[in-house]
Amino acid sequence: MTTELFEDAERRMKKAIEALKQDLNAIRAGRASSALIDRISVEYYGTPTPINQVASISVPDARMLVIQPWDRKLLVDIEKAIQKSDLGINPTNDGQVIRLSIPPMSEERRRDLVKSLHKKLDEHKVAVRNVRRDVQDKLRDREKKKEVSEDELKRSTERLQKLTDRYIDDMDKVGKAKEQEIMEV
Repeated sequence: MTTELFEDAERRMKKAIEALKQDLNAIRAGRASSALIDRISVEYYGTPTPINQVASISVPDARMLVIQPWDRKLLVDIEKAIQKSDLGINPTNDGQVIRLSIPPMSEERRRDLVKSLHKKLDEHKVAVRNVRRDVQDKLRDREKKKEVSEDELKRSTERLQKLTDRYIDDMDKVGKAKEQEIMEV
């Protein structure tokens, strides 16, 4: 009876970890990655469209991104969208492609990114804890309705806490790996 609650909780916690990984991919770590511009959209036929859906993106070396739009009319729009974003990188438009030269980060910028990383990590941990709270509330409701015994409620609560701890630890590992990547010179 409580099995479906735990399956739902685990599914939602896995989604929180995937969302965290996606958010952390957007944080610049000193190396070029197409994930840096995944969240930047450009106006295409009146619809905001992610750049990766209107252009091919390549990484010729560790410090360079090359964006080649399929429609050359988009070059200026893509350039403006990148300038408006919070990447802090100035695009170079040569009429054919847009080049993004990823500058080496200063120690201060690295620390700022680590602070941003910890903020995102905390937000996603809160999401996991909210899942735990929702399941605990449902378990308590079932106990009040006499659908589960007090002992079963206690066992389920302990099991839920272990599940939550496991996912929080997984998030910490993902965060530490990204922090090392950012602080790497």
